[in-house]
Amino acid sequence: MARTLTDAQRMDQRLLTDFRKPIWRPFMRAIRQYRLIQSGDRIAVCVSGGKDSMLLAKLMQLLQRHSEVPFEAINLIMDPGYSPENRRQVEKNAKRLALDYTLVESDVFEVANAQAEHPCFLCARMRRGCLYRHAQALGCNKLALGHHYDDVIETTLMAMLWGGQIQAMPPRLKAQNFPGMELIRPLYQVREADILAWRDAFSLTFLRCACRLTESAAVDETASARQQTKRLIAALHESNPKVEQNIFNSIHRVQLDTLVGWKHAGEQHSFLDSLED
Repeated sequence: MARTLTDAQRMDQRLLTDFRKPIWRPFMRAIRQYRLIQSGDRIAVCVSGGKDSMLLAKLMQLLQRHSEVPFEAINLIMDPGYSPENRRQVEKNAKRLALDYTLVESDVFEVANAQAEHPCFLCARMRRGCLYRHAQALGCNKLALGHHYDDVIETTLMAMLWGGQIQAMPPRLKAQNFPGMELIRPLYQVREADILAWRDAFSLTFLRCACRLTESAAVDETASARQQTKRLIAALHESNPKVEQNIFNSIHRVQLDTLVGWKHAGEQHSFLDSLED
C-alpha cells in the first residue's frame, strides 16, 4: 500500500522532481560553483515571509537532509513590526512548509518609518544588522539571504543607470561589522519566474513588503527604479532573448584592462597608474 504523503512532503517531492531542473539544479550549481557551504557551517537562513526566502528555507532544509557535506541550517524569521495579519500569514506558511524557526522580534518598521528620508534604505540596513547579531548569538558563521538571479541582474543594471557605477551583487561576501560572519546567496542562479511557478503550483500566498509605510501610502511601483529596470530588461528581451544571461555573464567576465577607474578594498585606482609607471 502506497504511503500517504503530507502536504509538506509532497512539496519536497516535487522540488526534487517537477522543479528539479528549474530550481533544485540551479540552487545546487550556485552552491558548488561559488563554494557557498563548507563542512561544519552553521547557517542562519533569513526568512522575511516573502516567496524567495521561504523557498530558500525549504531548499536548505532538503539540502541538509541529502548533502554529503555536514552543516546546520537555522531559520530566522524576523518580525520587524508586522501587522497581526501579516504575522499570522508568515507563521501559517512556515507551518505548511514544515519549517522550524527562531522568531526575532524588533521595532525596525517603527524606527525606519519615522525617518523623513530614505526609510526603505534604513529599514533594510537595520534588518540586516539585527539578523547578523542574532545569527552570531546563535553560533552561526553564515547568513543566507534569498536574493535570486533576477535580483542580481537588476541590481547590476540599476547601479549603472541610477548609481553611476559598475557594481554587482556577489554570491558571498565577508561581513564588515561582524567578524567571522559571511553572507551567502544560494538562490543566485534561480530565476524569479520559476520561484513564482513553484508558489503558484501550491497556491501559496506570501508577503511582499508588509511595511506599514507602503501599506498606508499610495505607492506608485511603476515609478521605482527596480520596476523600471524590470520593464527595460523585459523590453530588451523581446529583441535579444539572451539579454538576461548576458548581463549575468558580464559580472563574471569583467575586463579590468578596459576600465578607466575602479575601487579595490576601498582604494581608488585609475588606468593612468599603469600608463605612467
